[in-house]
Amino acid sequence: MTYVDGFVIPVPKKQLAAYKKVSVRAGKIWKEFGALDYKECVGDDLAIKWGLPFLKLVKAKPGETVVFSWITYKSKAQRDKINAKVMKDPRLKMDPATMPFDTKRMSYGGFKVFVDV
Repeated sequence: MTYVDGFVIPVPKKQLAAYKKVSVRAGKIWKEFGALDYKECVGDDLAIKWGLPFLKLVKAKPGETVVFSWITYKSKAQRDKINAKVMKDPRLKMDPATMPFDTKRMSYGGFKVFVDV
């Protein structure tokens, strides 16, 4: 059964172009190392009146939006191997001070696929 890494990230709207540039590069590298799919989705309909809206979840500041992302793998074991390679790849080295988002408010987790219709 496939495995997914999921992310919810607050991104300043004025940094979306820089974030996209980093994401395109990252997605190519993840797929080069074997990820099945890499998606980055920017918030569009976030003014939800029920549940815990994404903007509230990430404690969005004025001028920020939310990026919802996932990377799909064949298995958790494959994810672990791919991520080990990605984390060592010099093409993704970035100074945390120049990241186009606040890494301290990023949410991340690994998920077993439960339903695949």
